[in-house]
Amino acid sequence: MSAPDVFAPTCLGPVELRNRVIKAATFEGRTPDALVTDELIEYHRRPARGGVGMTTLAYCAVSPEGRTDRHQIWMRPEAVPGLRRFTDAIHAEGAAACAQIGHAGPVANAASNRLPALSPTRWFSPLGLRPTRAPTPADLDRIVEAHASAARTALESGFDAVEIHFGHNYLVSSFLSPRLNHRTDAYGGSLANRARLARAIARAVRDAVGDRIAITAKLNMDDGVPGGFWLDESIQVAQWLEADGGLDALALTAGSSLLNPMYLFTGDAPVRDFAAAFPQPARLGLRLGGRFFLHEYPYREAYLLDRARQFRAALDLPLILLGGITTVETMNLAMAEGFAFVAMARALLREPDLLHRMRADADARSLCIHCNRCMPTIYSGTRCVLATEGKPR
Repeated sequence: MSAPDVFAPTCLGPVELRNRVIKAATFEGRTPDALVTDELIEYHRRPARGGVGMTTLAYCAVSPEGRTDRHQIWMRPEAVPGLRRFTDAIHAEGAAACAQIGHAGPVANAASNRLPALSPTRWFSPLGLRPTRAPTPADLDRIVEAHASAARTALESGFDAVEIHFGHNYLVSSFLSPRLNHRTDAYGGSLANRARLARAIARAVRDAVGDRIAITAKLNMDDGVPGGFWLDESIQVAQWLEADGGLDALALTAGSSLLNPMYLFTGDAPVRDFAAAFPQPARLGLRLGGRFFLHEYPYREAYLLDRARQFRAALDLPLILLGGITTVETMNLAMAEGFAFVAMARALLREPDLLHRMRADADARSLCIHCNRCMPTIYSGTRCVLATEGKPR
């Protein structure tokens, strides 16, 4: 059987997409009042106009304390009119719209949110400079229902899909991690216990929206830290999620926003740019010690593929490959190896119309050089600095 054409129409669960390319969720930094803005809509309209099958709005927290900071959207009735304007604009460009929903857990900045950050077990957070709080079983029941409510809000707002955030040591990912989860109750210890929250959320979201929209999840293949979540456990969790029947596809990711963020991105570690984005004394601290946190990993095309192949061999569930997808050749390789979709982020930040160029010329390559100087711009409006230097945002 020949590999599918990445540019041909296909279905993600109940949703028809015009192609198999997804604009991955990357925090936009364009919601100062935790609501949709015209600038946010335009940020996503550009890749939608540029030809992606679906664009993913990041990051829509399921509750106020689940935001990484107080400027992020959280799913509530007041957000629906703006979210509806967002989906209408994306649909007008011929693309589908996905909302990434989740709870930041220990990645939340408690000082900014003015609410305690949650982690499986109490520890001192370097983000909010205060201890986190371990959620009770009642808290976790509330958070499960909050995901279901967020999915219903997404449906009401016209989204075609939701992506549940199970990666990067956000709340669910931190529960999966043996390094971060030292609980002794039904949510800690064995892998089955550590996976309990992920499975409950996936089932609750499916029960909330049925087959009216597509449901995907972003799952860490590994955390990239000693003692963290690793491939063998992740494959088992993926098999449980598949058997539970709550997901239409799984996006495979890696790394910890909390402990090792560059593990996902690879390429240059822009310590000076990060330092410049912060006031003193954090600026000086980052300049002096940033290399101990922002490790450099050499960039290579499709750098998550070797790990993702192990999931492809173990699952029948459609899989989304991300990480260094910058050429048609790589997209075709992903299709030939059985991946259903590819996801792009930095390449589309540099060139929102890259897909049109690729369809016209199969040898076209992304202009992204993986300098990662886009990463610190999340604090002032995410952008490719090479594409926008000397230009108004």
